[in-house]
Amino acid sequence: MEKTLDIVLLLALPASGKSEVRRYLANVPEESLRRDFHIGETLQIDDFPYVHLMRRVDDELAALGRDRVFFKSGDKPFKDPRDWGTLIHLINEDYADLMAKKVANPASAGLFIMERIEKAAELADIDYRLDGLDKDSKDAVAGKIEAESRKLIEEKHASYPESFEGKTIVMEAARGGAHGSTLPLQSPFGYKYSLAQLSPEILKRAVVLYVWVTPEESRRKNAARTDPNDPGSILHHGVPMDVMLGDYGCDDMDWLEQNSDKPGTIAIEAHGGVFHLPIGRFDNRVDKTSFLREEKAKWSKEDVSGVHEGIRSALDKVFKMQG
Repeated sequence: MEKTLDIVLLLALPASGKSEVRRYLANVPEESLRRDFHIGETLQIDDFPYVHLMRRVDDELAALGRDRVFFKSGDKPFKDPRDWGTLIHLINEDYADLMAKKVANPASAGLFIMERIEKAAELADIDYRLDGLDKDSKDAVAGKIEAESRKLIEEKHASYPESFEGKTIVMEAARGGAHGSTLPLQSPFGYKYSLAQLSPEILKRAVVLYVWVTPEESRRKNAARTDPNDPGSILHHGVPMDVMLGDYGCDDMDWLEQNSDKPGTIAIEAHGGVFHLPIGRFDNRVDKTSFLREEKAKWSKEDVSGVHEGIRSALDKVFKMQG
């Protein structure tokens, strides 16, 4: 079987086109995926569902008259920015569970997800935050997020393949820093911090597909895609403007690439060593991807060709470097 990429880190500012790229790849025939993109059947890992559930927990706590745990308010950034690391540790756990095909069937999916988030936070050096919550309040919040949590667990299990041969794991995330920040971004902001929290096994196997847009274009597309009636949607969720400016006003991908000691890579210092991740850029500064949110029947050949060639060029570069 033709060699394919093991892990693709799909990275960009919010609304840059990451989820649309994932949707496009899911609609490309297997033969074309391998030939043009060096990708096998894709297995997906994403940290956004956890961000959404963290906000849901906070909203339910607020409805009970309790303090929010994760965010300053419903439309503000994290209380503790080290939660960017929490999300990476959840990705690490999802990856380990995928490789082991680990199945969980908790009595309460809501409590299970809440505990998973807090255990991941401890790995990011954040003290356990649910200690001050009485059992009745915790159970009430868990009940409110039960359906979404159960769906997340079931979808995770359903993605486990019979075999990993020829499969490519796509991990999606967005990181950045405040508008006007100087570079390099200081921990725990940016890719320099978050990628260093990935497990050694992921870092050894990964390449980066970076969807390149300006922060201004990211903000424009974020406003355009937002559907307030579908806040948990991968394709249609919106990021609050204070978060867009405070956490995603810039990013450090250019800085990482320009300061790498190996051209064509980003150098991530982690686990007592340096990992050189090949990076390919899909230039989406002039929007090529928004049409992918429409029904497939509405996609034009010209638009599809632009996306196809942009992704092909970026992944061909990293495949050759990794090989």
